[in-house]
Amino acid sequence: MLRLAFATGTEPGKWFRRYRENTAHGLETIDADDAFATLLEGNADLALARVPVDGGDPRADDNFHRVRLYEEAPGVAVPKDSIFAEVGEDVEASDLADEHVNYRLGDGAMVNIPDIRTSLQVVGANVGIVIAPRPLLKVLSKKQVVPLGLNDPTVPLTEIVLLWRKDDDCDAIQDFVGIAKGRTANSSRQQTPKKKTKKKPEKRATSRKNKSLPKSKKGSHRGKRRR
Repeated sequence: MLRLAFATGTEPGKWFRRYRENTAHGLETIDADDAFATLLEGNADLALARVPVDGGDPRADDNFHRVRLYEEAPGVAVPKDSIFAEVGEDVEASDLADEHVNYRLGDGAMVNIPDIRTSLQVVGANVGIVIAPRPLLKVLSKKQVVPLGLNDPTVPLTEIVLLWRKDDDCDAIQDFVGIAKGRTANSSRQQTPKKKTKKKPEKRATSRKNKSLPKSKKGSHRGKRRR
């Protein structure tokens, strides 16, 4: 049974479904604000975690494997009655210059989901904005809050990764990694291209034999003509 903790704001349902349909390992999933902490506590074998693009999670040292899956786009949560929500389009950084920012991810900092939840409540009261990964804002925002895309190159980016202890590496984990990376049922984790190299000398040998045949025929025809 593979125990997998996944970060709030990720949507790995399709991976879970494929894993259960295509493997016999079994899967127990745990929704957690800090998926990697769940792994460190011994309650999960594999973590689908959110980390800063620059630097990653400082707790994930050389004892852990890390596989990058995808980057998250930044977003901004605004009050439902704001002009931004009314327009409903991606927001430019310059448009937010006069807005009070209740939460913004710092450079190299881990996303603090409890702080984001609290800050979103303030936004819901029509006060200020929250800047965080857009997929996370979509999940956490309530009725009085609207998550939008944000065009601001100064906002630190986050990415979703798979983390697990090197000592715990096994087929169950590798099979999930393969599914998350898009490996199909016809793919193999251990590809052996040796078969292709074996076929080449066989083709060459047959081609040489074929080339030698017409020579012997030519010799036999010449012999008949001499007679």
